[in-house]
Amino acid sequence: MMINRAMRRVVYGLVSVLVLLADLGSKRWAENLLASTGPLDNFPGLRFILVHNHGAAFGFLASAGGWQRGLFIVLAVAVMGYLGWRLWVARSEESVLNLGFAMILGGAGGNLIDRIVYGYVVDFIDIYVENWHWPAFNVADMAISIGAGLVILDSLGLFRRKTG
Repeated sequence: MMINRAMRRVVYGLVSVLVLLADLGSKRWAENLLASTGPLDNFPGLRFILVHNHGAAFGFLASAGGWQRGLFIVLAVAVMGYLGWRLWVARSEESVLNLGFAMILGGAGGNLIDRIVYGYVVDFIDIYVENWHWPAFNVADMAISIGAGLVILDSLGLFRRKTG
């Protein structure tokens, strides 16, 4: 039983670290390339553009004057602390739920590092249809969204084994 619990901890930790590294690496790639070339619009509906997001999701509170940076850092640390603890006590029957938590943890870590180091989050993926653009996002945001989707679906019982 201890080996299984230890192995689960390693797997969820690896998922979080891989998400974090993919996020940080893709942001550095985007900053290095897009700062010199400008936006890349090679595929219809997809554009890479460098955006410095001082707010939260969808630029929420981006123009609040700077106080929001501390709030977002504190919230991210609190959420990451909870998720880290939750993954530490993970139960084997909650593997999809915990995979979602691990993805959220890694994504939150990537955005937290940006916010601490730069004072903003680097976004670079722009999805659009004609003149309508979804707010720019990054790999961390994708991981957080997919992870949240897994948590919601699992909470609805879609991935739980039926007993009886």
